[in-house]
Amino acid sequence: MIRKLALSALTALSLSAAPALAAGELGEITDYSFSFEGPFGSYDRAQLQRGLQVYTEVCAACHGLQYVPFRTLTQETGPALSPEAMRAYAANFEVFDRDLNDFRPAGGPDHFPPSGMETAPDLSLMAKARIGFSGPYGLGINQFLYGIGGAEYIASFLAGFDGREEMQAGTMFYYNTAYGDWVSMNPVLWEDGVEYADGTPATIEQQAQDVAAFLMWTAEPKLTERKRWGFVGTVFLALLASLLYLTNKRLWAPVKRAAKQA
Repeated sequence: MIRKLALSALTALSLSAAPALAAGELGEITDYSFSFEGPFGSYDRAQLQRGLQVYTEVCAACHGLQYVPFRTLTQETGPALSPEAMRAYAANFEVFDRDLNDFRPAGGPDHFPPSGMETAPDLSLMAKARIGFSGPYGLGINQFLYGIGGAEYIASFLAGFDGREEMQAGTMFYYNTAYGDWVSMNPVLWEDGVEYADGTPATIEQQAQDVAAFLMWTAEPKLTERKRWGFVGTVFLALLASLLYLTNKRLWAPVKRAAKQA
């Protein structure tokens, strides 16, 4: 039993220490700096709102977010839309109502529609599914220190079209430096392709990072809370360990003195 536990511990340590090169072996993944990285990082509200805009204007035509309820857009650690703004935004989408047996405008409890194309993956969990520049294989210390890494991959992919095109079997393919090969998805981001309300210059890289951060939030909406309570738990365990050490020392001090005198 002890041998099995030791082998499991060694395996876990080796996995956490190994660098995540899955995406890096395929192409060039840029190590973008996101506000939510590290043990004390949190989401940038303005960036999430810009990312929501990029998703709505660029990505939503093909890709869905079927695991994300509209009501979560009011989350304080998320985009933090007002309830009125959230309901107005949700009304732009239609969902099928089984009671009405017809489509109706979406509301807060409803989820984003699924992907509109079979070849377009749903983006709800994309940031967790993709291992990027510094992300780990599974769980490990790398994830705690650097984050999952999917946001870097998504941003690098969206900004990684170098302009090369090639026709293959009647289908146009585009070379992507992050993927490291030809992909059937065409470039979707352009300079000033969207107009940000806060005046942020809408460069391709800025749009890519903003929507990548938003997709990271859709995959990990409770990331900030987990980090906060994880820190509280660490402090509590440290205090508890200190008290147990001092208590143990005080209880055994007379016994040690008696042993020395004997």
